[in-house]
Amino acid sequence: MHVHAVYQPIVELEGRRTIGYEALARGPQGSELERPDRLFEAARRSGKLAELDWRCREVAAAGAFEAGLTPPAALFVNVEPEALGSAPPAAVGAVLRRARRELKLIHEVTERGLVLQPAEMLRAVEDLRGEGWGIAIDDLGSEWSSLAMLPLIRPDVVKLDMELTAGPPSAEHERIARAARAYADWAGASVLAEGLETEEHVERALALGATLGQGWHFGRPGPLEAAAPLHTDATPLAERQPRISDETPFELVERLLPTAEATKRDLLGISMDLEGRTLEARDSAVVLGCFQAARHFTPATAQRYTELARGSAFVGAFGGGLSDAPAPGVRGASMPDNDRLAGEWNVICIGPDFTGALIARDLGDDGPDMDRRFRFAVTHQRDVVAWAARTLMLKVTKARPFTPADTSVLPAATRGFGWVRPRVVTPHG
Repeated sequence: MHVHAVYQPIVELEGRRTIGYEALARGPQGSELERPDRLFEAARRSGKLAELDWRCREVAAAGAFEAGLTPPAALFVNVEPEALGSAPPAAVGAVLRRARRELKLIHEVTERGLVLQPAEMLRAVEDLRGEGWGIAIDDLGSEWSSLAMLPLIRPDVVKLDMELTAGPPSAEHERIARAARAYADWAGASVLAEGLETEEHVERALALGATLGQGWHFGRPGPLEAAAPLHTDATPLAERQPRISDETPFELVERLLPTAEATKRDLLGISMDLEGRTLEARDSAVVLGCFQAARHFTPATAQRYTELARGSAFVGAFGGGLSDAPAPGVRGASMPDNDRLAGEWNVICIGPDFTGALIARDLGDDGPDMDRRFRFAVTHQRDVVAWAARTLMLKVTKARPFTPADTSVLPAATRGFGWVRPRVVTPHG
């Protein structure tokens, strides 16, 4: 498969120093497949998308070696969501093993994979981090769902969609940028503005809080020349997190926070308040509920979660006997009676502006349902809420992945899972 890479510089906006490059894939020169959109569509049709994706990463790394690119300079490579969890072909292994030792590699992903296959996406991101490589979220702002996914993926670099810098300023753009800045401050990440073509775009990017930038103003994609030594490390990797364990949310919270005891009657108001505040915030949020058993996912609850799904990035429900689609727009996950999660009642809400969770464990009382006692904690600590959400996301499999035929039940914020700009664009530029 004949592909080659071109490279576009990424610069530190204040000092205008090049701190790395993004590798962009191109097909055979002079052919219709030289365009990346046609190249990847052809690979998708022939069932060779993962093979092509790995080949592009191999070619990008090989070009970086040839030009003498070394850390702290970063090499950004794109990864197709469908290929993220695939095993590398044997033919690319040697180059990638060398890349692990010698390159500061940052993989660009989109939120599409997390919405479609959340457990698989999170495990794949963990594997990349286990190799010592970084993660970037591409095109923040092209889909609202990407804002809610930031704390779950915890990227090292957030790339602002070019519409935020090239388009006319708006309250919506400022809100997206504010969410990106807040995330970067919380996680120690960098904000990068894409599509900078003029000095006016640069000024706009700085006003939005970006510290890094790329675009034709700094250089068009082309061959990677011999790399000059770089004396800055403007793309720090986010603080390394421990591997996700098989802990349940309550097992996690019990280690970190004080807990108390209350009846279901007392906790029901807290649960509904969290869900109501998420609705009022009108954020693209992630909402996850654990209901122990399907009978607790009542018609009133289903209606409430359907309403949440209309404006949220992802809404999931967990419980014994729940179907994989217990309400329109809601992803379901069943569990056996002996699953430790079956004893928990959790409501986890995480969005750009509001974060909160009720984490509770059933104490096993008999008698009236509303009198059942729970050990519980309520928290708004973003670290704790995000970690609890990640443990639950690993239980959502692709048993029933959403397809275009399912768009009638998808929330508007997640329909399409792709590009909102009318022009033809692929992640490989």
